[in-house]
Amino acid sequence: MEGTVSAIDITIIVLFVIGIIGWALRNRKSSDSESYFLAGKSMSWPMVGLSLFAASISSSTLIGHSGEGFISGIAVFNYNLMAVFVMIFFAMFFLPFYIKSGIYTIPEFLERRFDGRSRLYFSFITIIGNIFLDAAAALYTGALILKMMFPDIDMMWIIIGMGVVAGSYTIVGGLSSVINADAIQSVILLVGSIILSILCFDSIGGWENFVDRFHNGVWLKLIRPIDDPTVPWPGLLFGVTILSFYFWGNNQVMVQRVLSAKSIDEGRKGILFVGFLYMFTLFIFIMPGLIARGIDLFGIGDTLPNEIMSGSVLKEAYGINTDEVYPRLIVKLLPVGLIGVIIAAMISALTSTLSATLSSVSTLFTMDFYSRYVKVSDSKKMVKIGQIASFVALVIAISWAPFIQKFDSLVGYYQEMVSYIAPPIVGAFFIGVFWKRANAIGAFTGLMFGLTVAFLIMGLKYGLEINIGIHYLMLAPLLMMISMVVMAVVSLCTSLPPAEKVETNTWKVQLWKDETNELKGVAWYKNFRVLCAILAFLCLIEYLVFI
Repeated sequence: MEGTVSAIDITIIVLFVIGIIGWALRNRKSSDSESYFLAGKSMSWPMVGLSLFAASISSSTLIGHSGEGFISGIAVFNYNLMAVFVMIFFAMFFLPFYIKSGIYTIPEFLERRFDGRSRLYFSFITIIGNIFLDAAAALYTGALILKMMFPDIDMMWIIIGMGVVAGSYTIVGGLSSVINADAIQSVILLVGSIILSILCFDSIGGWENFVDRFHNGVWLKLIRPIDDPTVPWPGLLFGVTILSFYFWGNNQVMVQRVLSAKSIDEGRKGILFVGFLYMFTLFIFIMPGLIARGIDLFGIGDTLPNEIMSGSVLKEAYGINTDEVYPRLIVKLLPVGLIGVIIAAMISALTSTLSATLSSVSTLFTMDFYSRYVKVSDSKKMVKIGQIASFVALVIAISWAPFIQKFDSLVGYYQEMVSYIAPPIVGAFFIGVFWKRANAIGAFTGLMFGLTVAFLIMGLKYGLEINIGIHYLMLAPLLMMISMVVMAVVSLCTSLPPAEKVETNTWKVQLWKDETNELKGVAWYKNFRVLCAILAFLCLIEYLVFI
């Protein structure tokens, strides 16, 4: 790999990490359970938005998306752009229910609407996903960066070191420490990524040369044919939408930050703020990955064909690990000093994802399991249990992280696993909020049926190595529809749900009318509906430019 990391860069990295830990611990809140798990519900919209951005810049959006840009062009941006539409929908319809209910965890909402069985199942699934998908992937990607800088250090020691950094303030300081660290990391990450993106475009000769180099084929097209291996258009409309809603509307890691907002309006504006930031990830994360194909980043000359190949083919035939694309761009293009700043920001962003996940697992275990079976009135003891849960989750994630390198790419690892787990859960939330007749028996039966089908698919594909022949993004809507049909049929064949569960946890047209009256006279730039419309319009323009 070209480029070296100087003593100046290493010093900057060390000082940055120490500074972030100190800042996070200085802003900790751990005196009681609400302070530790929800930051005292005191966060303003900029803090919510920046924290959401930092937590979401995980392996699948930083290292993974630049790698997918190298593999297949800008199609992977569909995940981010479709996510913005989902954020708008979530802010309008679901967020008010979550904040008004006073819940600590998203699974807790399922109990309010259905019963404890659905809550415990979803909480268990979320904890497993948080540890093996989110936390482990964050450790792996961060270690990948450092391994390229320090090839003589065993990767396992690097993973342990990153775990210690994230755990040092997350376990002690709770969500408040995490959010305050995220805010600083987001700003530096954005500034650093913009600088690197500018240098990437300069290295290929500017925007016009970039477009000329990749205008043939589908490299610069968001809408892909039905047989596209990355994002076939039916998968974009249905599969990506489902995965995005799961990530932004059902994922404790993300929604926990929204629950920390001081009001519904602050939470909504925080969501819209991160949606605005997401529009630019095409230029600062994904396009640099595509540019890497045009500047011979891996030193193989012109031998790489101008066609889409899977990550496994690139590894086997050309020795290219696409998870290394972004780290290699950093070391190749940035000057001494700035390398340290950018790598520190990358590492910090990845530890943000890790710390967010640890906070999520801590809250889920404590509120959904421990407090359910062990009646505890002492709020400080709840904090202690949460800290222990964070530590155990960290140890498990550290142990699993090295195995992720066996997958073709991080996006493939993350998105495919989620596409099997998420659809039944998303279906349960939708049918619960928008259909009054749905009951607890129907919801739980549908969730179990969806889980069984998901395990069957994974067993056929990975256990028996049978080619299913359907892209996982098109399997997601099928899984969701099947699960929702089961929920509906069982609900109709069984008793009516209790009136109190329906009344306060389902959407009504009157809610829209009441908000319309509340927004009368509010300036347009403070009106969340106007802001939603502006953001949706900008996203449509972006689609039209790269259609």
